[in-house]
Amino acid sequence: MAFINFNGKILDEQTPIVTADNRGLKFGDGLFETFKFKNGNLILIDEHLARLWQGMKLMQFEIPKLFNPDVLEEQTLQLIKKNQYKDARIRLTIIRASGGLFDALHHNPQYIIQAWPLSEKNGNLNENGLHCCIYRDSFKVIDLFSNCKHNNFMVYAMGALHAKKMKCNDTLILNQNKNLSDSTIANLFLLKDDIIYTPSLSEGPVAGIMRDYVIKELRNAGYEVKEEIITEQMLLEADEVFLTNSIYNIRWVAEIENKSYQNRKTLEIFYRLSKTNPSIFC
Repeated sequence: MAFINFNGKILDEQTPIVTADNRGLKFGDGLFETFKFKNGNLILIDEHLARLWQGMKLMQFEIPKLFNPDVLEEQTLQLIKKNQYKDARIRLTIIRASGGLFDALHHNPQYIIQAWPLSEKNGNLNENGLHCCIYRDSFKVIDLFSNCKHNNFMVYAMGALHAKKMKCNDTLILNQNKNLSDSTIANLFLLKDDIIYTPSLSEGPVAGIMRDYVIKELRNAGYEVKEEIITEQMLLEADEVFLTNSIYNIRWVAEIENKSYQNRKTLEIFYRLSKTNPSIFC
């Protein structure tokens, strides 16, 4: 039996927790964070909770004084202990209470914490490169909320279904200008002539915590990293491609549609980051 945490209460994961009138269910009115617990630590938890608080303010939640990052961190650790997980993937979801579009019952955040066990190999560089495709049936809109991990996840959900249909490991998402934004679950990086490129935040990707960490660490190590517009043509001309997120760290991409990629520089980057800060890059 596994357990979840709903507003500070530990419940069986099968326990119904919202009604049909819940705004998170009806309108996707909420946001979330995904992070991991490994080697006894919540990895980059301060950065994840800071992003969560920024998102709640942007989405006009009314945050009670007693509701703070320390509370959510403590509740997360209690859930991991209750589930007896050595290492875990955590999803922390914030939703608004019940009500109609114009008449929410209140604007205080409700929260759901879920946890799943992680394998011991999690965080290692993938032995086999990912095979990715590009989703072209819908586009991510660039707006005030583009960089948030909000629950309006339609383009990513459809991209994931496209990946499954095409038998790919992941799908790359295009923005409204038909430039690369990110993937369904990760941020995108290209390597060309020893320069590392990633879509700028103005291009609409989620402002990934691992993305930010990798950019800072690479620049500190002397790599040239450019945040800019990434076109499909740049993707075709790239030497290497890798994806980053807070669960898998870095995963190298072997193929996107009919283009194959190397991983020599990606291997170098992965092992350098692993050596620089093994407590985070694990």
